[in-house]
Amino acid sequence: MTIELAHIQGAIDGLGQTFPGDAAEKFTELLGELDKWNRKVNLTAIRDGGEMVTGHLLDSLVVRPYLEGASVLDVGTGAGFPGLPLAIAEPERQFVLVDSNNKKIQFVQHVAGLLGVDNVNAVKARTEDYAPGERFDTVVARAVAALPRLIEIAGHHVGEDGVFVALKGRYPAAEPEQIPAGWNCTVAELSVPGLDSGSRHAVLMRRAKE
Repeated sequence: MTIELAHIQGAIDGLGQTFPGDAAEKFTELLGELDKWNRKVNLTAIRDGGEMVTGHLLDSLVVRPYLEGASVLDVGTGAGFPGLPLAIAEPERQFVLVDSNNKKIQFVQHVAGLLGVDNVNAVKARTEDYAPGERFDTVVARAVAALPRLIEIAGHHVGEDGVFVALKGRYPAAEPEQIPAGWNCTVAELSVPGLDSGSRHAVLMRRAKE
């Protein structure tokens, strides 16, 4: 599989975002490495090049406008999504990518080193066991668990004024009502080029103020 740089550039241009000058090259190399590793190790279910661009790269980058502060934690990052594309796009922010799957974390470490993405720290751990000794301005989770479970396993990582961004598919009608006391939430529709309207949403959860 070959993903052309021009294809990547055209795809990210459709987001209406501004990127560092070398971002398209790094995105291209990231997906190329993912394809290479996927042939030996089952990292992701998406194997088609075009679907990788839409389902991994663009689906990660659409959350970028909702990042806050200097530190971002990506829980259950898998093979590095959304954390790796976001870290490439946002070199001034520090990203910690956590997953319990050793092969996937090895891939994240490999790619971050290969691409010189030095604002990424990949950690092999279960989210609920991870103890960094600090909280984060933004915590992001992509299709990891239902909202109440996400708060249970990762809510303590969100800073006092931070935001927990849970990426979902179709509008999660019932889940927001199940969020535990002490949290407020809003739901934003995400527009991913190449995917149907209404197929992606972000649930933004914050600690309720007294």
